[in-house]
Amino acid sequence: MSVRYSKYLPGISFITDLLLLNFAFNGIFLIMSGSYKHISTPIYFILLVNIFWVIISALFQSFKFSRPLILNENINKFLYAITFHLIATFGINYFFELYDVSFPQLIAIYVLFFLLVSAQRTILFYFLEYIRKKGYNHREIVVIGDKKISDSLLNLFNHHPEYGYDLVDFILGEQAKKMPKRLLIKKLLKKSPDEIFICYKEIDEDLLNLLLSFGEINHIKIKVVTNVILDESFLQQLNHNNSPILRIVAYPAINLKNRILKRIFDIIFSTIVMILGAPIFIALYFITKFTSKGPAFYKQERMGKNERSFYIYKFRSMYVDSEKFGPELSSENDPRITKWGKLMRKTRLDELPQFWNVLKGEMSVVGPRPERRYFIEKIVEKNQNYKKLLHLKPGITSIGQVHYGYAENVDQMCDRLRYDLLYLKNMRITIKVMVQSRGK
Repeated sequence: MSVRYSKYLPGISFITDLLLLNFAFNGIFLIMSGSYKHISTPIYFILLVNIFWVIISALFQSFKFSRPLILNENINKFLYAITFHLIATFGINYFFELYDVSFPQLIAIYVLFFLLVSAQRTILFYFLEYIRKKGYNHREIVVIGDKKISDSLLNLFNHHPEYGYDLVDFILGEQAKKMPKRLLIKKLLKKSPDEIFICYKEIDEDLLNLLLSFGEINHIKIKVVTNVILDESFLQQLNHNNSPILRIVAYPAINLKNRILKRIFDIIFSTIVMILGAPIFIALYFITKFTSKGPAFYKQERMGKNERSFYIYKFRSMYVDSEKFGPELSSENDPRITKWGKLMRKTRLDELPQFWNVLKGEMSVVGPRPERRYFIEKIVEKNQNYKKLLHLKPGITSIGQVHYGYAENVDQMCDRLRYDLLYLKNMRITIKVMVQSRGK
């Protein structure tokens, strides 16, 4: 087994990220102040920034690389980490007034930090791919199992030398089963692989346990390959009396860490919006109150996650009793909408009170828009896929809302549905808040 110098890469990357973060802070402060003499950043603020980064970076593991190298996945993971770090730094600094730094300055710092790390990752990934194509930084592997699946795997590795895998032995599954344990272990030890790939149609339990134990004792990675292609986001592992079962679901499963991080983001972001936006809330309240008769706020029952009902809050944009004849969707030139309401709906200002729903845990900042039961039943009659969205927490804004806008009838709601299903399939912790005034 060759010396694995790449094992030092995560540590080097972690330290480099930390150095680049501090470089970005000092660089932006230098540009804005014009001289090092005017830079007097308090030590406790610098410590806060660095400690937060150590914690968040460790949580997201953005400094770790795995084979095959996928640059955009690593940069996306880093983007999540940097976004949470920005929110945490700004939030703590705003409430405790540790240092006089504006939000635009922080944005400039983190943009520079992101660009520097993206450049570093790009150079590193291309360098690793280059040397692996030249035959360096390779991992020696043993493949055990079904020949057809093994041939498919090896063909993949042959077409992608940048993965850096060299086959040192192939053992048929039947041959491995019949081979005495001591002889099999002796053979594997002689080959001394970095990784063992088990290619199977049916896994022999004894053989699997033997290989897992062997890998753990000898620090060798064990990977299982099948000819069934599944997206891990749609898999849930169950355990019935020590019998592992994979449950395939129609919507991505979000792990506990991601749910916690998404909730933290929702709370921090909503709190910041409601505190900083308090003057806007007050102004909208009085303008709504005095431009038409009726209350400034409007609440309406909507369907939330797992079909639980809740009341959504808005600034009232329609005249009172606009739905006295039953549920009705609004249209572009709807006479029920007040003049002030048209402006609010166009700029989405009427949705601002829903940040209170987010704080209560009924909604998220980003997610499919909640609808009323009456319209959900109409949509489901035309497209059963809408039921998948009911497994998610609804949001203030969504891909459908941004790219399509308000729907005026059930058919348009079905058209908008395809955008929300796209969010469902590609769902991660969505930090990018879509507040663009697109759509209708």
